[in-house]
Amino acid sequence: QVQPVESGGGSVQAGGSLKLSCVLSEYIFNRCQMGWYRQPPGKERQLVSQISFVGTTTYADSVKGRFTISQDNAKNTLYLQMNSLKIEDTAVYYCVVDWCMNESGDVNTLDLSGQGTLVTVSS
Repeated sequence: QVQPVESGGGSVQAGGSLKLSCVLSEYIFNRCQMGWYRQPPGKERQLVSQISFVGTTTYADSVKGRFTISQDNAKNTLYLQMNSLKIEDTAVYYCVVDWCMNESGDVNTLDLSGQGTLVTVSS
């Protein structure tokens, strides 16, 4: 298994935008559910958004309408477009492979995470 590699974090003022990227293997794009999680300072990890290998997406209520998860299969890259950022979006964002389905249809939980990328939103 190859660890996800995130990029794109940084500092931005409230109301601004950032786009996170995560490079993964081709196998993961074809057979796995992927997601973005975040861990705000002093808090536990939270689900932000998920996308399955068939394209089904889910979002946390706190980011609906502001964040968009997408993927580029040709580049084996997962994205998280974050608009209208709020101070409470400040966190380390992680790209995570939640589970994968093998050729037999069995689902294997991976919870494979990258090192994370820091997003800081200021007023």
